[in-house]
Amino acid sequence: QVQLVESGGDLVQPGGSLRLSCAASATIFSRSQMGWYRQAPGKERELVATITSGGSTNYVDSVKGRFTISRVSTKNTVYLQMNSLKPEDTAVYYCNAKLGLAYFWGQGTQVTVSS
Repeated sequence: QVQLVESGGDLVQPGGSLRLSCAASATIFSRSQMGWYRQAPGKERELVATITSGGSTNYVDSVKGRFTISRVSTKNTVYLQMNSLKPEDTAVYYCNAKLGLAYFWGQGTQVTVSS
């Protein structure tokens, strides 16, 4: 059974930082493109960042220079370091694993940026 378990969401002030973690099943991690998506209230889920098994990264324009995605194979974990957070970053953040045509999702973790 494939599992993706996110953690690290919290309430943070504007300008603050958070690091999200996603622990994935070992059976898929090494072969998957990993990613983070987010969904704000009343909005569609959007791609935030992806990282391939080879380490190539991609970011949505709104987070470039502020967020960093990384992966640690020995821990089967993908991270999203979020700096200079803005109120518009408030959303539920979901971890995603893409393996071929199959997509796997975590349960989501809430990030709230507010003073």
